[in-house]
Amino acid sequence: MNDHPINVAGVDAVIAKVRAVYGRWRRDTPVAQMRADWDQLFGATGDARFTPVQADGVPCAWVAAPGVRADRAIVYFHGGGFQVGSLQSHRELMGRLSAAAGVRVLGVDYRLAPEHHHPAPLEDALTVMRWLGTQGPPLPHIALAGDSAGGGLALATLLALQAQGDAGPAAAFLMSAWTDLAATGESYETRAKADPIHQRPMIQAMARNFLGPQAEPRDPLASPLYADATALGRLPPLLLQVGDRETVLSDSVQFAQRVNAAGGRAACQAWPEMVHVFQQFPNELPQARAALAEGGLFLATHLGGASTGDIAP
Repeated sequence: MNDHPINVAGVDAVIAKVRAVYGRWRRDTPVAQMRADWDQLFGATGDARFTPVQADGVPCAWVAAPGVRADRAIVYFHGGGFQVGSLQSHRELMGRLSAAAGVRVLGVDYRLAPEHHHPAPLEDALTVMRWLGTQGPPLPHIALAGDSAGGGLALATLLALQAQGDAGPAAAFLMSAWTDLAATGESYETRAKADPIHQRPMIQAMARNFLGPQAEPRDPLASPLYADATALGRLPPLLLQVGDRETVLSDSVQFAQRVNAAGGRAACQAWPEMVHVFQQFPNELPQARAALAEGGLFLATHLGGASTGDIAP
C-alpha cells in the first residue's frame, strides 16, 4: 500500500460531504430524490469517453480513458446499498480505473430496490456477462470490479458463473465489498466509534430493503461470505481494499481469509484512517488515487496478454 501521510482535513471534508447528503434524508424522502442527491455528490465526470449501450435490455455504458486498449475489459458494478448509485455517480471512478488498468470499463446500471429485490441485480449482471460473451472479449480477457454492494454483486456474479460451469473472468478488484448482509462481523462493534457513517442498524435496514420478505441474508448469492469452501477456492485472484475505520471491515477481511483457507488467492488491504469506498474521492484523498492505481495495476497484470493494437476510440 502507498505510504502517503494521512490528510486529516481531506478525510474530514469527505465525511462532511457524505453526512450532508445523509442528513437531508428522512423516512418519507422519495427514493428518486435520494438517488438524485447521491448522483450530485459524485458529479465529476473526468476525461474518459462515456458511451451508453444496452446489453440485452440492461442499461450499461462503456467508459474508456484516452488511449486504452479495447481487447480487454473490466465489468464494473457500482455501490449504493442496492438502492442508490448509478453510472453517473460512479462515472469518474470508472474513468480513473480505466486509466489505471489501461482497458475499457463496462459499467452496469442494474435494477435497484425497493422496486426490485434480490436476485434482480444478479440476473442483470449475468445478462450482461452473456451479452459481453457475444460481443467479445472472451471471459478470460475480462475482469470484474465493484464497490460496496457492487463489490458483493461482483463476487456473487463470479460464484454464479462458476455454478453454471462457465469459464471465469481473470480477476476481481473489490472496494469496501459488502459480503455479509447478516452483518455479523466483529468490526460492527470494534469500528462502531471510528466509522462516521455506517452503523449496523443502517446496514441491516438496507439489507432488508434489498432482500425483500422471502430472501435469506445468508444466501451465498446475496452474501458471498457464506459460499462453500469449494466455490471460494475456485474464484480467480482477488484484491480487496477497505478502510480501516469501516464497520464493514470484517466483510472484506473474513472473505479474504475464507478464500485463502480454501486454496484460493485473495489479498486484503485495510487502509489506515480511510472510510467507506474512499476511492470515490480521488480529488480529496491521495490514498484514493494510490488505491485506484494499485487496483488498476492488479487488474492489468491478470488481464495480461499481448496487445492486439485495438485501441478504444
